[in-house]
Amino acid sequence: MAIREILKMGDPRLLRQAEPVQQFGTPEMDVLIADMFETMRAVNGAGLAAPQIGVNLQLVIFGFKKNQRYPDAPEVPETVLINPTLTPLSDEQDEGWEGCLSVPGLRGVVPRWSRLRYEGVDEKGNRIDRTVDGFHARVVQHECDHLIGVLYPMRIKDFTRFGFTEILFPELDPNDDD
Repeated sequence: MAIREILKMGDPRLLRQAEPVQQFGTPEMDVLIADMFETMRAVNGAGLAAPQIGVNLQLVIFGFKKNQRYPDAPEVPETVLINPTLTPLSDEQDEGWEGCLSVPGLRGVVPRWSRLRYEGVDEKGNRIDRTVDGFHARVVQHECDHLIGVLYPMRIKDFTRFGFTEILFPELDPNDDD
């Protein structure tokens, strides 16, 4: 396992449309997924998309029991989600604070679907079909946005609620750079 470099906003690779994964259960895929989890955990992330480490594939990982970047967030099961599709289950949206490993040191309020269904496959090609809400739904939407070249600041509606984490949330660990 290796910790990979996380691309930062401004890198054109973050704006690409990711390609569907064609092969499952390969040694290369296993290494990629292990590296992604290692990278995500090393920086206390809630999720990570393959494009964030320069790999242009429709692959996201997410999940945690307790996360110091989001101390009040409920547990989200560790998940490998490949070739996902998201279906909102109502028109209702919630606003919530988000940060991103590719946009370090900043947070902003982003509207997201309150409840949704996500489908795809895991690393072995087994079908995933879940209906989720709350923070779990927010994390999935945030990570899947990376697969279509969207970073969360592109979804912010009110820039008076966007700024530096250390100013907005001084109680968070100052060594935590998002």
